[in-house]
Amino acid sequence: MKQKLTIVKVGGAVVEDETQLSLLLRDFSAISGHKVLIHGGGRRATQVAASLGIESKMVGGRRITDADMLSVVTMVYGGLVNKNLVARLQANGVNALGLTGADIDVIRSHKRPIKDGVDFGFVGDVDKADGQMLSKLIEAGITPVMAPLTHDGKGNILNTNADTIASETAKALAPFYDVTLIYSFEKKGVLSNPDDDDSVIPNITRADFERYKANGTISGGMLPKIENALSAIDAGVSRVIITLATAIDGESGTIIS
Repeated sequence: MKQKLTIVKVGGAVVEDETQLSLLLRDFSAISGHKVLIHGGGRRATQVAASLGIESKMVGGRRITDADMLSVVTMVYGGLVNKNLVARLQANGVNALGLTGADIDVIRSHKRPIKDGVDFGFVGDVDKADGQMLSKLIEAGITPVMAPLTHDGKGNILNTNADTIASETAKALAPFYDVTLIYSFEKKGVLSNPDDDDSVIPNITRADFERYKANGTISGGMLPKIENALSAIDAGVSRVIITLATAIDGESGTIIS
C-alpha cells in the first residue's frame, strides 16, 4: 500500500495576503505525512517589475516573459517568494527545501512555440518531472517548496505556470505515492456564479467540465486549472481538490474526478 502524499499549490493572491498565507502555512504544516508545497507569485512579480519600470504584458491571463521580465520572475519566484515560504515553514517545524525546476534537474521544459502570432518569450511548457528524485528528498524527511520556474537543459531558465508545475509534479509522484493534489486560492472552490462565493460546484467530471466550458459557466483562468486537474487524475493522481486557501483540510471545495 502506497504512503499518502499531499501536494498543495498556493496562488499568488494568497501569497500576497498575510492573513490567508499565515493560515495556509499553519494548516499545511499540520498535514500529517509527506507533503509538497508549490507556489505562484505573479502579483508580486508585477509589483517588482513596475518598481523597475518594466511593463507587465498578459495574453489570456498568461504573462509574456521577455528577457527583462525573466530576470524579475527568477528573482521574485526563485528568491523572494520561495525563500520567505521556506523560512516560515522552518518556523512551523517543517524541514523545507526551496527548488526551481533547474535544481537537481527536477523539471525540464521547452520554450513555448509561437502560436496564433503570440510569442510568450521565455515561457516553458513541461517535458518531464523527475518523481524519483523528488521521492528521494521526500523519503529523507524533506518538504520540497517549488517555484514556478523550469529549465530547458541548455542553460536557460523558463517561466512556467504554477498550476502546471503542480499537475506535473503530482503526475510524476503518483507511481510512488497515493497523491492528493490541492489547488488552494482565494475562492471556496469552482463557482457556478462568479458573483456568489457560496455557489461552489461540489464535483466536476470531464463531461461536466466540457458542458460548463461550452455554456460559459467556467471560463478564464479556471479553464487551464481544471484541465491540469483532469490531466492529473488521468495520470493516476488519487484526487484533486480546488478550494479556499484556509480550507486545505480537504473537507470542502470542488473535487475533480
